[in-house]
Amino acid sequence: MTVRSPHRDRYDASALRTAFAARLSALYGREVPAYTTLVDVAREVNADVLAARGPEAQRLGSIERVTAERHGAIRVGTPAELAAVATVFGALGMYPVGFYDLRETAAAVPVVSTAFRPVDRDELARNPFRVFTSMLVVDDRRFFTPDLAARLSEFLSRRTLFPPSLLALADRATQEGGLEADDAEAFLSAATAAFALSPEPVDRNWYAELSRVSSVAADIGGVTSTHINHLTPRVLDIDELYTRMQARGIEMIDTVQGPPRWGGPDLLLRQTSFRALAEPRRFREPDGRITDDTLRVRFGEVEARGLAATPRGRELYDRLLVEPGDAAANWRAAAPATERGMLDADLAYFTLAPTEKRPDGPPPSTVADLLDGGWAVATPVVYEDFLPASAAGIFRSNLTGSSRRDDESDGAAVDLAWLEGAVDRPIHDPYALYHAERAASLDAVVAHWTLPTRPTR
Repeated sequence: MTVRSPHRDRYDASALRTAFAARLSALYGREVPAYTTLVDVAREVNADVLAARGPEAQRLGSIERVTAERHGAIRVGTPAELAAVATVFGALGMYPVGFYDLRETAAAVPVVSTAFRPVDRDELARNPFRVFTSMLVVDDRRFFTPDLAARLSEFLSRRTLFPPSLLALADRATQEGGLEADDAEAFLSAATAAFALSPEPVDRNWYAELSRVSSVAADIGGVTSTHINHLTPRVLDIDELYTRMQARGIEMIDTVQGPPRWGGPDLLLRQTSFRALAEPRRFREPDGRITDDTLRVRFGEVEARGLAATPRGRELYDRLLVEPGDAAANWRAAAPATERGMLDADLAYFTLAPTEKRPDGPPPSTVADLLDGGWAVATPVVYEDFLPASAAGIFRSNLTGSSRRDDESDGAAVDLAWLEGAVDRPIHDPYALYHAERAASLDAVVAHWTLPTRPTR
């Protein structure tokens, strides 16, 4: 696929992002055919939901957006590699959002993560491509002994994930706001190739040694390149997709991660996946022979996105996920059954837009007055980010063995500030982004009606 078009000579970040997401999807479909089945089933389910529910099905995004939506996942080994990733994704208008520490989850995976995605609502509507990016924490002694850490660091220092020519094009795209067609083609070709599964043989003993710590550590530090770990489509009915995938003979993990279907608005995120597949790989044996075998590393994740939760909504979500008893009944008892109830209880983010005709009566003093009096309408904000518990659940369901963590040893102080230094740019707070979007919409309503005071919550 080429990006050249008789109607376009220059590609801005949005066009580059859209083209890259499409190329990455085509690459992953060739490498993992079951992913193509997943995409096909998601498309079928979405079409059926749209036919059954009509406009309501597009409450959290147009069907065009939902159909095109993907989030990828990659893994790198060092701060320098993570900074290079930030450079490549920066050319696509994707910025680091959120800090996730999977070392402290039930899966005990020795990585910290951020997600690269657009942060502007219009850019998200054009193409909401996201890449969840994890970095190995080699200095965490709970996972890696000093000797293993030294050898792992030396191994990682010898590899180059992204050619200098790709990084130079990415820098230019960021500085100049895009690329001409020929340079865009070169950038997209090199960026896609950088995430392809390498045919280079895997050192059997080295990979096995890292696997005894964590299969994720082996996947990152046991090979000389990076690759896509999963590429996730979005579906409007994840329970139906789960059933249809099983009917096609695809082995799924045991459950859908996240809250149950309970009858009220979907909050945050629900996820599931097909199980990691045995993929053919070449190995270098201790005696130098090259043999053929398989590895189970990559899996097919799919997600259903709901309302972006406020901090109060997130607290409710986290509490209900672990509350004993019937999960659906717990949600029905504790959570509002309508979007308006979620808004009034400040559990989810919504944007406001003015109605067409100015209502009669005194100016509203609260957001509830705005809505009840016909001054504004509310639209839910879709959740654009990730959840450590769900990510860990997916990881744990697909790991070939449990991670080894020695809690008597010292961890590594890798936090948000440290990661910002590693990528040499600020990492956005998801809540701040959602809050700013909500506040801006309220200010726009106030300006539209020239209200004397800003309504309160």
